[in-house]
Amino acid sequence: MSWDLSGKIALVTGASSGIGRALAIAVVNAGAQVALVGRSEERLEAVNQEVGGNALVLSADLTDPAQVDRVAADALAHFGRIDILLANAGLYVPGNVVDGDPDAWDEMLKVNVNSVFRLVNRVLPQMTARRLGDIVITSSVSGHQAIQWEPVYSASKHAIQSFTHGLRRQVAPDNVRIGALAPGMVLNPLWGFSDSDAIDKKVAAHEGIRSEDVAEAAMFMLTRPPHVTVRDLVLLPQNQDI
Repeated sequence: MSWDLSGKIALVTGASSGIGRALAIAVVNAGAQVALVGRSEERLEAVNQEVGGNALVLSADLTDPAQVDRVAADALAHFGRIDILLANAGLYVPGNVVDGDPDAWDEMLKVNVNSVFRLVNRVLPQMTARRLGDIVITSSVSGHQAIQWEPVYSASKHAIQSFTHGLRRQVAPDNVRIGALAPGMVLNPLWGFSDSDAIDKKVAAHEGIRSEDVAEAAMFMLTRPPHVTVRDLVLLPQNQDI
């Protein structure tokens, strides 16, 4: 399907691989300019070359609030505005609470929750001032139900859901849209899948979805008529049993 984001400026976090890479490719193919955010400048540059070499590459550690602020400031200084924020960066820490690592949880919460809240706060004023903007946050099916093998991760995504639902009502009068995109099992490196044959087998068995499937769902959300907001979109493999 052909999507049209001609003339738009998009900022994508977690853009160096997986869903973020797929999002970056999708928005550029739809005609947008893009700022790519991630930890590895080398991997971001590889994605930049994939999308034509004209992206703004912003290497940053989103666990650091100062670097979150810098990302927003640099993108706004470079482009003059941000029309689309795709807040996708995230960490995944599963496991039982009894023998878990609270320091690892803190790192995850800094990225999955704190950096999202902060980046939205930094980008939102120019959207509300122009009465124009779209924010799509990568959530998870774990944000819709507590999953027993990943309770802290689930908690981080429940926070995203609550944030999205509350903020939507605040910014609706300003013609800014916000929605949460909640995939199930995505066959990418975050979940330990990088072999194309293994991914193909999982897809054929309806046991996983591709990063590109998630990006296409985000494009659907972004290209609805202005009077339509997709607040929540849950995207699951057909055979996923949760």
